[in-house]
Amino acid sequence: MDGMAVHDTGDQVSLEVIEAIATVTGTDPLTMDPPLYDVVDTDALDSLYENGAVASVEFEYDGHTVVVDEERTVTIDGRVA
Repeated sequence: MDGMAVHDTGDQVSLEVIEAIATVTGTDPLTMDPPLYDVVDTDALDSLYENGAVASVEFEYDGHTVVVDEERTVTIDGRVA
């Protein structure tokens, strides 16, 4: 499976992360457990990238390492397409 989601200008980065995790784990993004907001502050994550910060964020979600790089590319467990 593809472990990468690429930035789409209108999307919140937290939604991109949810979609990437769901793709990699084969789960429905609407029923992910735990919800992403229980693991990371999704409002802060979205705000960071909406404000043009050049940053990389890494966190663990349900046994998976999630990285959002400065270009808003999301990788799960280091897998990129």
